[in-house]
Amino acid sequence: MKLRLTLFSAFLVAGALWQWAGAQARETKSAAAAGGVARATFAGGCFWCMEPPFEKVPGVHSVTSGYAGGRVKNPSYEQVSAGGTGHAEVVQVAYDPSKVSYEQLVEVFWRNVDPTDGGGQFCDRGNQYRTAIFYEGDSQKIAAQESKRALDASGVLGRPIVTEVVALEAFYPAEGYHQDFYKKDPNRYYSYRAGCGRDKRLKELWDKLPVKTVAAPQKGAGKGWVSVKDASWTKPGEAELKKTLRPLQYQVTQENGTEYAFRNEYWNNHEPGIYVDVVSGEPLFSSLDKFDSGTGWPSFTRPLVTANVVARTDASHGMLRSEVRSKHADSHLGHVFDDGPKPTGLRYCLNSAALRFVPLAKLEEEGYAEYKVLFEQAAAAKAR
Repeated sequence: MKLRLTLFSAFLVAGALWQWAGAQARETKSAAAAGGVARATFAGGCFWCMEPPFEKVPGVHSVTSGYAGGRVKNPSYEQVSAGGTGHAEVVQVAYDPSKVSYEQLVEVFWRNVDPTDGGGQFCDRGNQYRTAIFYEGDSQKIAAQESKRALDASGVLGRPIVTEVVALEAFYPAEGYHQDFYKKDPNRYYSYRAGCGRDKRLKELWDKLPVKTVAAPQKGAGKGWVSVKDASWTKPGEAELKKTLRPLQYQVTQENGTEYAFRNEYWNNHEPGIYVDVVSGEPLFSSLDKFDSGTGWPSFTRPLVTANVVARTDASHGMLRSEVRSKHADSHLGHVFDDGPKPTGLRYCLNSAALRFVPLAKLEEEGYAEYKVLFEQAAAAKAR
């Protein structure tokens, strides 16, 4: 842990603009309409190291680092890494269940961790670095428990499997600078990984063991949290955009315009729901992360789907800012600033004209049913 914190501190000092830019883009693939989107959540020690193996899997759309399994709401990295929150570092995998099964993802998980270590992972020690499979629904629970039972019974690792299989109660995305860290700063990432002894130990555990063959998903079958939404977000042609968008929407999304403060549709909207790209429909932000910034524009502490929000350097108007755009439609959304409230310290300041609001009551009707659980979890947490 000391090695990682030293590298992390050096990374902060570097002061790169993307550090505070929040959620960054990562390579994604469109989901097949028949398969929808599912998600799986795993704890395998340092989340930096758990993103690459899953992002290589065909059928995986995105991998998001975060925190789960603890008591503290909206924890920060500093809180989790210090211990005491009950949270573990995790990755949440969004995937197409028609192309890769949940059972196959569990096998990827096993071969990238030491499931016999109950005190952490490799050089990172403490409960916050434990291994765990966080299931959602009975199908994931049964699959994960059976996989663990089979691995334990085989005795191939020589020690008992101590990985937890527990229900996911809440997932909190990590700060933007942690997402895709291995791509952003490969030198520090590989230096940390080598110094931590991860690859050496994984080779000792797994290199001589054959990769377990797991059946590919059958047509129409899928484990996990299945979405009814086809995530094939596309941008219409220029003629269609001019025909369907209002003049202000076109000016903002296509010409990088800015609408008037306090004179826009959503700056004072307090209704529960999500905000999607007005052009493509890709989900971007949630009312659960919306706050009153006093600026007169809708403001959020973090994206709903980090893979759908791209940050770019904007040097226009004699200022150096971080612009945010949608991943698939490439719509100009607004800017992100580092003067927001906890837990992220970020303020995504957006144009209402770039967004379309989908009320909570209409999420299922409009194909965004998978996000209903976030509001249910928030309501349950508030009631406790």
